[in-house]
Amino acid sequence: METTRNAGWLEGGLAPVPDEIEATGLEVTGTLPPELTGRYFRNGPNPLPGRPSGHWFTGPGMIHGVRLRDGRAEWYRNRWVRTKTFLDENARFAGDDGTLDFTAVPANTHVVPHGGRILALVEIGFPYEMTPEAGTVGPCDFGGTLTTAMTAHPKQDPVTGELLFFGYGVLPPYLTYHRLPADGSRVVESHEIEVPGPTMMHDFAITAHHVIWLDLPVVFDLEPAPAGRGMPFRWDDAYGARLGVMRRDAPGDVRWFAIDPCYVFHVGNAHEDAAGRIVLDGVRYRPEDFAALWKEIGGSVDPARDAARAESAHLYRWTLDPATGRAVEEQLDDRNVEFPTHDDARTGRRHRFLYTVAGDAVVKYDLRNGSSSAREFGEDASVGEAVFVPAEGARGEDEGWLLSIVSGASSAELVVLDAADLSRTASVRLPRRVPAGFHGSWIPDA
Repeated sequence: METTRNAGWLEGGLAPVPDEIEATGLEVTGTLPPELTGRYFRNGPNPLPGRPSGHWFTGPGMIHGVRLRDGRAEWYRNRWVRTKTFLDENARFAGDDGTLDFTAVPANTHVVPHGGRILALVEIGFPYEMTPEAGTVGPCDFGGTLTTAMTAHPKQDPVTGELLFFGYGVLPPYLTYHRLPADGSRVVESHEIEVPGPTMMHDFAITAHHVIWLDLPVVFDLEPAPAGRGMPFRWDDAYGARLGVMRRDAPGDVRWFAIDPCYVFHVGNAHEDAAGRIVLDGVRYRPEDFAALWKEIGGSVDPARDAARAESAHLYRWTLDPATGRAVEEQLDDRNVEFPTHDDARTGRRHRFLYTVAGDAVVKYDLRNGSSSAREFGEDASVGEAVFVPAEGARGEDEGWLLSIVSGASSAELVVLDAADLSRTASVRLPRRVPAGFHGSWIPDA
């Protein structure tokens, strides 16, 4: 595949590792909480040697996994997700007749547990089921009931256990809503959502009673990506920007709220306030910020760190008022941040704390009093998304730990922070550098 001359996703902190390894009896500094018994899996692109990708977002997925049990770090292993395109470099996502093969995908963006499965996700196709040892089982279409792509950012309702998600497409239907029960067996509800055209909808949000759609002006266009280079999306001022509110018991009926032009890769959380308004927190890019980021991640030496350090994305809050039909937006901080996370037990419900990554730091926001604090790891550190794990019997929302892979030029560690004050509880030394990647999950033992 032809690549750009300055392939930043193949250098620096993103440089892929060349092989799969395994190490046992990992060195632990500090004390791992014994109740952290399970696996931390994190996904991200990692091109094969001799098969460079044409963009940071398109390399084959690799799972980096750490097994914790009884205060010990039993193993680390990294494994490529063995998708159809990994096994056969000639496999094509789109055929000459326009048909799509949802198994011919990189599965490189996220990894989540649901219904007894571990699913490696990418937004353009089917998930791939993984084993607890990070091996690949194969593509999953939930018994033939999933017929569109699946977002890499599904939302599990903490009360019902249902997994809510969507798929977007470059051909109609452009957007489809899906609901999967707690047992993860079969998709039980699918509805087309009418939008003007094909856009890159990376994330969405839910509340106890609603789904919030992000219909934003980054549109599909093959022109920016000739001959397989780059990503086929561009900014389109004419498309407009809006947020949609849809009742979960009335799929397809969406009320749209116009907002200032922007792009949002990742939401933090959403909830309904006492007045019946929808409150959404997310990381917002202005048009010029998105344009700079899109250029950076397609060519800079270390786009992950460069984007986080540049004047790019900030934490915002949108309040959508059904009584007035207006959306009010508010910038919550002037730091440049990404990868917002929260306690999953509060997904769709009122939340006090959010955690983000800002360059070489993990940042904690207290949205009740407007304060924030940061844990810095040093200028040369590459800090991954911080995943919250609640303590057993936790009473406070921040009673638990944050897990993040922090990498340097030649080393990496799994860091465990106390979520209350961001102090370091423990760290696990990993046997190799881990490239900067995307999203991960804590998968507790059943």
